[in-house]
Amino acid sequence: MTFMTHTDGLPCPERRPEFYDGIVAKRAIAWVIDVALITAMTFAVGILTLTVGFFLWPLFSLAIGVLYRVATLSGRSATWGMRLMGIELRDGRGERFDGLHAVLHVAGYYASILFMVLPALASAVAMLVTDRRQGLTDLVLGTAAINRPD
Repeated sequence: MTFMTHTDGLPCPERRPEFYDGIVAKRAIAWVIDVALITAMTFAVGILTLTVGFFLWPLFSLAIGVLYRVATLSGRSATWGMRLMGIELRDGRGERFDGLHAVLHVAGYYASILFMVLPALASAVAMLVTDRRQGLTDLVLGTAAINRPD
């Protein structure tokens, strides 16, 4: 079930369950990898800016995180963490993300973590109970993470 767009192009979870096997755990590990990469990049920027980046850590981390996520999602429909885990995001037509989908997905992600516990918890629960293992942003946009097809 989606709220805004159709998901007819996504693999059917009943007929093609292999696309969704282990997705929740893989997304969690990919998220940890991405956070570590963003933290390392923010640390490097702190050094390169002669410690100014350390004083403005939240702003630099947010900016680097947004740029990293939008660039990687619009490029190959997966962040580096997702690529390592063998998953990618697909739109409701089953196609890889374009720039607009990447921006909307990242905006949804940051909107959900802005309110901290409740939306993040609701998104995690949604991933556990929906057929396509979709988080809140995925449900709103009609997108889903799938195991990368061979």
